[in-house]
Amino acid sequence: MMQICDSYSQKYSLFNAMNRFIGAVNNMDQTVMVPSLLRDVPLLLEELDAAGAVCPPGDAALTPGDPGAYFSRRDMYSHYMLLKSIRNDIEWGVVQPPAGEEAARKKDKLGGGPAEEGEGEEDLEQQFHYHLSGLHSVLSKLTRKANVLTNRYKQEIGVSSWGQ
Repeated sequence: MMQICDSYSQKYSLFNAMNRFIGAVNNMDQTVMVPSLLRDVPLLLEELDAAGAVCPPGDAALTPGDPGAYFSRRDMYSHYMLLKSIRNDIEWGVVQPPAGEEAARKKDKLGGGPAEEGEGEEDLEQQFHYHLSGLHSVLSKLTRKANVLTNRYKQEIGVSSWGQ
């Protein structure tokens, strides 16, 4: 009984979402033996929509036959490199600007008044849950994108049941 409850709640775990994303990108990376073959190969909106990804509003009205029907006007190689870059950022961290620059930028962005600091601390839990939910959603979409790219690569090289 406890395992069922744990597995249900773990579905929404950020840690598990990151692991699913990293696993999908690792699978993509192992499958794509020649990344240069992905250059100039479009990733169509219908492929991403079938995987549950969300497309930009301006691109949603485009039909699959339309030359502008590519997701963000990028080829599969661009998506491949983007997904690998995000995986590396998750695994190794993101290079942070020097502490003085970051503090000044946050102060400018937030208005910087000392009275506002107390107000911000009161809703830290709400902000955390908002960002956690958003991060989980983005990781799920990126995982689907990595899986779509992997499957499309298999189709492009003519190997439909490879690795299954």
